[in-house]
Amino acid sequence: MVAYERQHDLFNKNDINHSTNNTFKNIHINKKVIEEWQSKIINHQSLMLENGYKNSNQSSLFETASEEPTQIFNPLELTPLSLSFWRRQKSIHEGAAIYFVIDKTINFDKNIILYIGETLSAEKRWKGDHDCKNYLSNYSEALQKEGLTSQLNIRFWLDVPSETKDRRKLEQDLIQTWLPPFNKETRGIWSTPFTSQIN
Repeated sequence: MVAYERQHDLFNKNDINHSTNNTFKNIHINKKVIEEWQSKIINHQSLMLENGYKNSNQSSLFETASEEPTQIFNPLELTPLSLSFWRRQKSIHEGAAIYFVIDKTINFDKNIILYIGETLSAEKRWKGDHDCKNYLSNYSEALQKEGLTSQLNIRFWLDVPSETKDRRKLEQDLIQTWLPPFNKETRGIWSTPFTSQIN
């Protein structure tokens, strides 16, 4: 439960680069390591795109032919927004949502889903602290040091359950499908270097 409370407040202090305890700054990750890491994730997520991810509200395998077919959901078809979208005077997205933090990698010309989260208030998501903010800052800085370009964006899926329990189940299904490297559940799979903390 604590993890979800922390997850609620992604990107505090109005700036992705803000960090009160970012201990990553002196770590150097060479270009080859970054590109190999990105490539592994792209390979996995590309398989999901090729096969079509079926959302967890999909129909039963045993339903009759007269029922509606299973819908295919592709998060990359959602509208990309700047990570600072919330600064606009007019709110773009409101209410319950699943959101995807994505990087458009220039070196591979592919998208990587870096983080998946859920919220009851999409328009208020950016007003607190979250480790992911530090990871994105570390990631951007590491890429910049090696001359790699990052085009981070966020996309909201609003057609999600309003009930928190159901929305969190959907979020976990998506995390286990896409394996985004900045979610705590999957960091170990990719040996994600940008989440390392140094004492």
